[in-house]
Amino acid sequence: MIGVVGRAGVALALISAVVLVVFGFRAFAQGGRGATRLRLPVIGLVAGALLAMGALEFALLTDDFSLRYVAENHTRSTPRFFTITAGWAALEGSIVLWGLVLAGYTLWIRRTVTEGDRVGAAALAVMGLVAVYFFGLMATAANPFATLDPVPLDGGGANPLLQNHVLMAIHPPMLYLGYVGMTAPFAFAIAALLAGDGSTAWLERTRRWTLTAWTFLTLGILLGGWWSYEVLGWGGYWAWDPVENASFLPWLTATAFVHSAVVQRRRGMLQAWNVALVIGTFALTILGTFLTRSGVVASVHSFTQSAVGPALLGFLLVILVAGFGLFAFRGHLVASTPRLDSLASREGVFLLNNLLLTLFAFIVLIGTLYPMALEAFTGDRVSVGAPWFDRAAVPIGLVLLFAVGLGPVMPYRKARAGVVWQRLRVPLQLSAVTTAIVAVLGVHAITVLVTWALAVVIVAAIVRQAIVQAPGAGLVGLYRSDPGYWGGMVAHVGVAMVAVAIAFSGSFDTRDTVSLDRGESVVVDGYTLTYVSPFLREEAHRTVIGATVAVARGGSDLGTLGPALTQYPNQVQAIPTPSVRIGLREDLYLSLVRLESETARVTLDVYRFPLMWLLWLGGLVIVGGGALSFVGRRRRRDLSLPQVEMVDV
Repeated sequence: MIGVVGRAGVALALISAVVLVVFGFRAFAQGGRGATRLRLPVIGLVAGALLAMGALEFALLTDDFSLRYVAENHTRSTPRFFTITAGWAALEGSIVLWGLVLAGYTLWIRRTVTEGDRVGAAALAVMGLVAVYFFGLMATAANPFATLDPVPLDGGGANPLLQNHVLMAIHPPMLYLGYVGMTAPFAFAIAALLAGDGSTAWLERTRRWTLTAWTFLTLGILLGGWWSYEVLGWGGYWAWDPVENASFLPWLTATAFVHSAVVQRRRGMLQAWNVALVIGTFALTILGTFLTRSGVVASVHSFTQSAVGPALLGFLLVILVAGFGLFAFRGHLVASTPRLDSLASREGVFLLNNLLLTLFAFIVLIGTLYPMALEAFTGDRVSVGAPWFDRAAVPIGLVLLFAVGLGPVMPYRKARAGVVWQRLRVPLQLSAVTTAIVAVLGVHAITVLVTWALAVVIVAAIVRQAIVQAPGAGLVGLYRSDPGYWGGMVAHVGVAMVAVAIAFSGSFDTRDTVSLDRGESVVVDGYTLTYVSPFLREEAHRTVIGATVAVARGGSDLGTLGPALTQYPNQVQAIPTPSVRIGLREDLYLSLVRLESETARVTLDVYRFPLMWLLWLGGLVIVGGGALSFVGRRRRRDLSLPQVEMVDV
């Protein structure tokens, strides 16, 4: 019965999406007349999406193994929390989640559309087209409500990696809120092309949606790195895995768009470039979905082989051909007329920022797709590993840091050397002094010192600007004068923190493997590790086998750690569950490699990572900056708040 309800929800959403496409383009053709009547198909789309997701969750919570999806991704012993998250843990459920998030964004857009809104009507029609595709998938190749006969007594359970940490309840939805949110600026960019609208109106309308999607995508990537660090047991947070790259690619181009959109709003420049960035970003989100859910790559994120892969690839090709084809024919209608006055200007730095981000995205794209393309055409298997990506990322990242530090202090149009020096003098002095101190303390790696120096310039320049401009309005008034700008500055501070954390943790980490008998101790990097005893913990849905290890340093007892191996039913290989002691100076990270049952001898991987807390905090600061950019944004027509002039000081 619940399967019938779910299929009815999918059908309702699919029919509503088709109606939205037809009547949306009709309203567009009639100059926006009838745009407000698009409310009904949007409501039908949202209702159908809610019904489909609700039915799937109900089937999971009631152990309805008559549905194939439930039988393959759930067991009776699975805790309630992970039963709920199983709703998006596999292919079909993730498509349902995509459809639900898409319906939510479509409803948000509909609330801004008024009668006579030609561009808004076309944007809703484009959203409808995307919805037709995804709900069409649910009705065909990715049907989450397919049934089984006979009905099994129990299911096989979800992938163990998806039920081994609470972050798996948050990480995928955050990524999807970011991925799917990029559909909104894409829809308005296509609508502007269709209407030949060369104004900044579509950009202003999509600002909040773009910032919302970018913020959620940033949070999703951060939580994914944290999950990898806490769960997988290899000690890292980023491995340039193809599916990790697939989430990073749209983040890079979306970040470029967020910056270049500032130039378009301020100077009327880069209109065509912004349209191209938006189309490319949306295409990259579809590529990410293809890599994750097609099974085309072997990845910890890729859990399925299915017929959905060709359908996703086909949709990606349609987006690329239709989107960039329309841009080629009508891009001149939205092309910029103002020219860059000088490269030595804020616009020039933004342009450098955009070129570096797109170059970075291109390099990551080539490194990700090249092994797959080579295997598809020749049958040869090659791998492009982390060292290759690191060699490309480090120089680009350093120049990007330079642009991040320079951009906010550069005036628009043309920078005068005296003004720039006045703004940078104190930050540069502070950077030179602190970098010398860091070098004296024993840090001699050039890359780390340069990263530190640039990060200090970034933070110091922002703090100086806030101090100079805050008097008279205060920090709150300063923020309210331009939340988008100051939210961006907060995000830049987070970028500096993340850069320092990556540089230090990547350059000064240590890794060892030790084997201990019960009661034996070993000293690793100043830490005394004593193997106290093994432990065994039987839980309803898994068995946890681990080792209790006492940690001491310099004669001080630092407590115990408990790295473990977690064995799930119907799974051959146990899942490592590392144990981490977080410290201000460094993290001590233990991962259990082997525990011999007869002798109770334990083998551990021991890692030490400096300043890891700064990475997670910096990531959260970036997310916070993105949130501040749209949560506190004041409309310029609101005169109730004090104005703070951005002066040359």
